[in-house]
Amino acid sequence: IGPEITAATVKAVEAVGSNCGFEVRWDEQLIGGVAIDEKKTPWPKETLESCRKADSILLAAIGGPKWDGNPRELRPETGLLQMRKDLGLFANLRPAKAINQLIDASSLKPEI
Repeated sequence: IGPEITAATVKAVEAVGSNCGFEVRWDEQLIGGVAIDEKKTPWPKETLESCRKADSILLAAIGGPKWDGNPRELRPETGLLQMRKDLGLFANLRPAKAINQLIDASSLKPEI
């Protein structure tokens, strides 16, 4: 997952907006590996400020093997963890689908 996934998601969101009568304003910011390369930090202040002003945040992959050897403060995931802390976030919500044959082995609750 990388920039190509984000680009496809932006196209999909804009298509939905066009069909449903709403507009999305985008403010692309840096986080993770690319922020380390360009700003020398995985969580730049301008990214934090942009996120605080936003109604929602679209986030894709933030790292890769290029930064695996970096010290902790310069690792992509440090930016993600700081983002979660600064914005009071605690979870990624993702769709899930249970396969009937495996439901008893799943942590998903059948009643939910």
